[in-house]
Amino acid sequence: MKINIEEKKHPTVKSELLQVAEIVAKDKEISQEEILKAMEAAILPIAQLKYGNKKNLTVNIDRLNGAINIKWIRRVVDTINDEDNEILLRDAKRFDVNAKVGGEIQNKLPPIAFSRTMASTARNIIISKVKAAERNNQAKEFSSRIGDIISGIVNRVDYSEIIIDIGKTSGVIRKSETIPNETFKMGDRIKVLLCGLNKDPSMPLLQLSRTHPNFLKKLFAQEVPEVYDNIIKIVSVARDPGSKAKVAVTTNDPNIDCVGACVGPKGVRVQSVSEELKGEKIDIVKWSDDIATFIVNSLSPAKVTRVIIDESEQKVDAVVPNDQLSAAIGRRGQNIRLASNLTGWAINAITEEADLENKNKETVAIVKIFKEGLDVDETIAHVLLNEGYISISEISEVTIEELSNIEGFDEALATEIHNRALLYVENKRKALLELCKEKKVSNDLMNYELIRPELLEVLVKAGVLKLDDLGNLSTDELLEISDGLLTKQEAGTLILKVRERWFSSDYKR
Repeated sequence: MKINIEEKKHPTVKSELLQVAEIVAKDKEISQEEILKAMEAAILPIAQLKYGNKKNLTVNIDRLNGAINIKWIRRVVDTINDEDNEILLRDAKRFDVNAKVGGEIQNKLPPIAFSRTMASTARNIIISKVKAAERNNQAKEFSSRIGDIISGIVNRVDYSEIIIDIGKTSGVIRKSETIPNETFKMGDRIKVLLCGLNKDPSMPLLQLSRTHPNFLKKLFAQEVPEVYDNIIKIVSVARDPGSKAKVAVTTNDPNIDCVGACVGPKGVRVQSVSEELKGEKIDIVKWSDDIATFIVNSLSPAKVTRVIIDESEQKVDAVVPNDQLSAAIGRRGQNIRLASNLTGWAINAITEEADLENKNKETVAIVKIFKEGLDVDETIAHVLLNEGYISISEISEVTIEELSNIEGFDEALATEIHNRALLYVENKRKALLELCKEKKVSNDLMNYELIRPELLEVLVKAGVLKLDDLGNLSTDELLEISDGLLTKQEAGTLILKVRERWFSSDYKR
């Protein structure tokens, strides 16, 4: 008995080339189209080698059947200048009756029989292209995570760097970006901050760090819900990685203690961050938009009596009790250095004793001017200074009645001192005019309202002949020139005021 078996129809099986492209695309998590383009790019140089490097060739893999199509593209011309890439119109019409001068003719070339060498070359090109596509996709994935903390497994530890596996990609952390004295071995899990992406394809894609200030910020965001929710804001961070850090925090919610919240119950929150940083001690201070208050806070645990601010140079003298100087400076200057980095101001710590000496120098300079200029004894000079007068010109501008109200002064004494002040100012004015004329001092400096005659005289004698000359001075230079006529804060303020005119639209040097 014969049994008739009905022939079944099977669906068309994909070509081996398309199957390979599909498998590689799934494995590398990139599109099949990118794999096929990589294959086309690999076949092109082999086709050029076979048919001539000068020919304008294209390679296309059919997306349906996997056939490799190699075409020779030539431009249609009247006269041939490039035999490899041009064709006469009459010859072009043999391939396409609609051919026109200026158009193109595409001729299909026979397929290539790949030798072992050719196959090896193509494979290397495909691998390179696939790696580039894979890296590009990974870069897109991680670009949105720059600035975040990520975890990985240590893959290799070298003398100068550590390679870390993170998912299907890898990152590199320089030894200089690790906390001093911390060690890692293969297989260790590690937390790092993603700082950026390496453009060099020979390097691991991800740039990582454990010493960056933002690493500490992100660790606090993981430990402190208020920081994560942006209720508490970390304004600035200063670190000596592995040793000590200062963190400035603030909040708009008056019901929240931003420092206490970051410290946590019994210090548990800040301790967790410290442990991740290998025991790095962390000072959490309250940020303030008042720079004096912020600087006082930043120098904690030292107690600051007062601060002398030089805005022109962004410098600050922090006055501390004599027994607090070492605490303010810290071991090897660490505390004051971190406070400077935290606030962005150059901080100098001085004792109350040194501050008093500076004040005494200013006092001596003013008293000397009063004694010589007004021909009075030291007692009267000190009384005038204690009443707030710091120049003879100020005394000349007040009324006799005001001077009479000073304790110990009567009308006769007040009148005499006032007259002497007027005479002194007039004589100084005449002498100063002669000096300015002789030195050719500019009118803008002579008439600047914030410069007293006494100060103008010492400025001119020091070679400061224009207002711009004054603006170019540092605070310390002006202090030295003024010889006690200005405090450090007054000198800094004056320089800032002079420099403001530089940003005016009508300013001309």
